[in-house]
Amino acid sequence: MNALPTWTDRTKALEPAITEVCTIVPVSAGPGALARELGKRIPEYSFRRILCRGGWYRLGGVLKASGERISDDLERWAEETLDHLGGDMDVFCEEYADQKLMATRRVGRTHYFVAQLGDQPTDYLQLEIEDLQETHSHILFGQTPAPSQIEELVDPDHTHHHSQPVGLPYYTLRRLIHVGDLLARIRDQQPEPQAIHRFVEDWGKSSAGHATAFSNHWVLALREHLDRFRQTHLHAHPVPAIDGEAPAFKAREGTRELALHDALVSFDRAAGYPFAWYFHMLTTKVVPHWVARTVVEDVLAGFAYLPRRDEDIVRRWLHKPYAL
Repeated sequence: MNALPTWTDRTKALEPAITEVCTIVPVSAGPGALARELGKRIPEYSFRRILCRGGWYRLGGVLKASGERISDDLERWAEETLDHLGGDMDVFCEEYADQKLMATRRVGRTHYFVAQLGDQPTDYLQLEIEDLQETHSHILFGQTPAPSQIEELVDPDHTHHHSQPVGLPYYTLRRLIHVGDLLARIRDQQPEPQAIHRFVEDWGKSSAGHATAFSNHWVLALREHLDRFRQTHLHAHPVPAIDGEAPAFKAREGTRELALHDALVSFDRAAGYPFAWYFHMLTTKVVPHWVARTVVEDVLAGFAYLPRRDEDIVRRWLHKPYAL
């Protein structure tokens, strides 16, 4: 009897269709066109865009002064060329100093799409599609003093970079994950649950989780690192799906009882769901930690203004705090 496909299998099976969508939809059409085309190609999942994050870049390639491309991978080209020259950085610099080679970078934005599958907070797909534009970065070997190591050559520590584009912007698939499956894999990495697991558990038990889906308000920013045994470890950080800054929290330390209650209600309304102040206390830090302590002190003094489920979560956090 054949085993049922895992979420890894299912997401892999969807990637060719998503890649095709990225190929046929021009960036000039906007992310709304991406969502519409995803709906046509993958109608079984209702993907909707909830956040765009930009301001990042990756290293690009190497161009001759004429514009002819030498390599699509600047770092690999530099490492292989240096190795060919016996690892001598001075010889490398002398060999190429007069060629006016241009390094490029790929400036990007990430569009996050989600498709809710079930009632559980983590039962949804998160799709990341990147909007990339290759641009001129800097003249290789043009800095003074000459670079002494690869890192100084490929990504020098200065603020001025050429911004002339190299070709048109384009979409590309970055990642498609089932969030519940991802968090299960992260849990398997260590014997103790990580902060992200407590965060999601708190959401499911809270008024927020009873009022709205986790995927309506959060995306998971993912990163990987290799440990000393060369094993890959995944980390997930919740990012609020907000255009711009998080709402302001309008209370100073020492505020309590009715005034604090009003500040919490105001924050939750601005965020769009109940108990939002607690989750922003753990992530954006716009709500300071003294709020949790004061809320419980108010409860003990007979002024209770949180549902019991939320009060229990705050008490647990005070007993064993965590942050993201």
